Amino acid sequence: MESKTKVLSFENTEIAFKSKSNADLQRAYWLFKLISINPLVKFGSYATNFALKIGLPIQGIIKNTIFKHFCGGQNISDCETAIQHLASYNVHTILDYSVEGEDTETDFNATCEEILRTIQRAQKDKHIPFSVFKVTGLGRFELLQKINAKEKLSDQENKEFENVKLRIDRICKACFESDLQVLIDAEYSWIQDIIDDLALEMMQKYNRQKPIVFNTYQLYRHDKLSSLKNDFQLAQSKEFYLGAKLVRGAYMELERDRAEEKEYPSPIQATKEASDQDYNEALLFCLDHLDRIAFMAGTHNEESSRLLAIEIDKRNVPHNHPGIYFAQLLGMSDNLSFNLSASGYNVAKYMPYGPVKAVMPYLLRRAQENTSVHGQTSRELNLIIKEIERRKQSK
Repeated sequence: MESKTKVLSFENTEIAFKSKSNADLQRAYWLFKLISINPLVKFGSYATNFALKIGLPIQGIIKNTIFKHFCGGQNISDCETAIQHLASYNVHTILDYSVEGEDTETDFNATCEEILRTIQRAQKDKHIPFSVFKVTGLGRFELLQKINAKEKLSDQENKEFENVKLRIDRICKACFESDLQVLIDAEYSWIQDIIDDLALEMMQKYNRQKPIVFNTYQLYRHDKLSSLKNDFQLAQSKEFYLGAKLVRGAYMELERDRAEEKEYPSPIQATKEASDQDYNEALLFCLDHLDRIAFMAGTHNEESSRLLAIEIDKRNVPHNHPGIYFAQLLGMSDNLSFNLSASGYNVAKYMPYGPVKAVMPYLLRRAQENTSVHGQTSRELNLIIKEIERRKQSK
């Protein structure tokens, strides 16, 4: 088993970019080159939002650049080519309807129906092993915030919350009946407690025989490792399986700013090292309890991915164990996804889709994330450059 670990390399750009044409690589090169310029990203985000708001015809430019790189298409049918393309390299797809900012019951019902369509598409397709949703796609943010703060709800708000729970249950039940796993994404800390409660409620209902529903643990929060361990204790005592998606987190700057503004202790770890330590400890904890936990390592971090791969071998766990998945976002960290897949591990790519204008908040977050995560953009760029050079020399 040890020999398998030795050949696993995240530096192998031939495997990492085998799925990319020369034109794809060139487009990725210029995209990450632009993203690496922090002031340009900040100005570009403002300018893009402004242009879309006043109706300037820039959607075509967006569609053929950043959208094409990070998204599968505008609807499920558009994603088919990308799904099959990834499948040919044994990389699985998670269809992620990434429309944000809804605030009406009509919008929430429409989002619920769209997620149900992703479940229908995934049925009996081994290349789409998960569904995914955000609770804020199914209910009003302000309502969730009020519940999270344990404020009294009006009769209308209670009815509204019942509708949110019904939508969540419809999705989880459809996944249970389709034998499909479903990921409930994490969100801001000031609505996360109620999301955690809803996720655990769904696990107790649908994870009796096997893990179906997964909650997300953001390990850049200093309390989430203990949350994972507490939820495991609950799963043991209540006799259900715990589904856990482990991520570092996506809202660090906003979380810190809000904590400072409202004068409460920041939920974010004091240092990156502390986040890394808790993340890696969470991986090992899940591995220690594979009889009760199924988990997804949602990470672009090479050290954590390498640690998990090494530990899987050390414990003589099969690379394709159904309770362990690696996951990355479409358009990012292909050196992890494709090299892990080539070594037989379970790997999935989050494939966002939706109308161009509606997924812009997601796309702008990706651009900003790449500039704020230390070394992420330069890492992507260096690997792309390395592969372009390798191809030139191999001619």
